[in-house]
Amino acid sequence: MKILDWYIIKKFLGTYFFTIALILSIAIVLDYNAKLEKFTAHEAPSWEIIKYYLNFVPYFANLFSPLFVFVACIFFTSKIAGDSEVIAMLASGVSFNRLLRPYLVSAAFLGILTFVLNSFVIPVTSIDRIEFLNTYYKDKRVKSSANNQFMVEPGVVVFLYRFETKTNTGTRFALERYEDKKLVSRLTADKAQYKGDYKWELTRWNIRDINPDGETLQSGLKMDTLISIAPEDIIFQKNDFEKMTTPQLSAYIDKQRQRGTGNIQEFEIEYHKRFAAIATSFILTLMAVCLSSKKVRGGMGINLGIGLVLAFLYILFQTVSSSFAVSGDMSVLTAVWLPNLIFLLITIYLYKYKAPR
Repeated sequence: MKILDWYIIKKFLGTYFFTIALILSIAIVLDYNAKLEKFTAHEAPSWEIIKYYLNFVPYFANLFSPLFVFVACIFFTSKIAGDSEVIAMLASGVSFNRLLRPYLVSAAFLGILTFVLNSFVIPVTSIDRIEFLNTYYKDKRVKSSANNQFMVEPGVVVFLYRFETKTNTGTRFALERYEDKKLVSRLTADKAQYKGDYKWELTRWNIRDINPDGETLQSGLKMDTLISIAPEDIIFQKNDFEKMTTPQLSAYIDKQRQRGTGNIQEFEIEYHKRFAAIATSFILTLMAVCLSSKKVRGGMGINLGIGLVLAFLYILFQTVSSSFAVSGDMSVLTAVWLPNLIFLLITIYLYKYKAPR
């Protein structure tokens, strides 16, 4: 690491964190003004509001981290190019590839920082943030679901006609066991209530066992039993994936796949996006350098304008492809990585034909 490297790294990271601080200040003021009426109507305590915005800061900063990386890189690179510093660096014998080294080091730092925040910090802060919004702003919690059917374990299928989160109670419960694709036992109940730790209380239950010698029937009014399902396995809350660390998210996806649950695309998208964000930092950094390292007439305004358009196009591609994945029209892996692939091709073009030599 030379003086040149440290100079560019300090400029890059300094501009990045300054941009975040500036945008966050504006975002907090706008968000507070938009939500003030609801906060007042629900009598939100001042300390809860302060805590919400403390949790809001890392969430919002990380949400638009690729945009901040791109804008910060274009901003300071256009400035040093406008001051003829890039020309002086190249004229002194420093190749453009060598000039990219401190940019890539900075991109690696920001990519790893984003991944760590996404994987371990933000999920913890999101628990309080989402709970605050549901309590004092707008309750978006799903309170019931109908026609729930999934596999608890191989050969064991559970069905609940309706499940209510308020009472953790399901109606028209059925648990069926199969061996070699043949039904061997069927447990039904008018009502099943979750008591915690996978304990369920069944009301007005019947058990029908099927064996080669015939069938046996049992029934009763109340029965406590252990079934390895919980309310969060039955009802998916809109922002559940935001509250899970990456290991928890991976385990949850594997668990739901084994149970045959089909509507977990948003969880899979979130999981892959956390890893794709590392590559995004490198791609957008390289694109920004190639785009803004030449001195142009009109100063940094042109580069900054082009950069903002490209950054918002990236966010648009990401949003559209994710919606295709949720609807099932595109695989999750393709949806998450397609924007990176498109912008990588744009970056290669800019590197070959637009970057200074």
